[in-house]
Amino acid sequence: MAQAKINAKANEGRFCRSSSMADRSSRLLESLDQLELEREELNLTANRLMGRTLTVEVSVETIRNPQQQESLKHATRIIDEVVNKFLDDLGNAKSHLMSLYSACSSEVPHGPVDQKFQSIVIGCALEDQKKIKRRLETLLRNIENSDKAIKLLEHSKGAGTKTLQQNAESKFN
Repeated sequence: MAQAKINAKANEGRFCRSSSMADRSSRLLESLDQLELEREELNLTANRLMGRTLTVEVSVETIRNPQQQESLKHATRIIDEVVNKFLDDLGNAKSHLMSLYSACSSEVPHGPVDQKFQSIVIGCALEDQKKIKRRLETLLRNIENSDKAIKLLEHSKGAGTKTLQQNAESKFN
């Protein structure tokens, strides 16, 4: 009798467990269904928002008055002329670029300042002044890098020539 009661209690537990598992699985299925619906709603919302963003065009332009526009053209023309003279006279072009950069810099200049260029740059819009300064910085950095590359080539070429001379001398001796 005692064994029957124990078996009955054990079977009751299985029934409770299986019914609670069934409840749990049905709740999980309901949650999954609800999540699926929310996912579909989110996809619809995302697609609608993407459609809206595709119809919007963002354009960022610097607002300039005619005098600022003319100053920008003039400053750009001056820089372009110096760049075009690079191949003819690299040293002079580099020093000219340095004086143009000094005209744009708020720091104490390291060399001469091109006063005419400075007045032209001051006539530009603030955003254009920053762009002009960045362009000059980039040009000067490129010149420095090319100078370093040329020196390395000359050094390696000089070392190679020395080795060739030593080899030639040893053959004749």
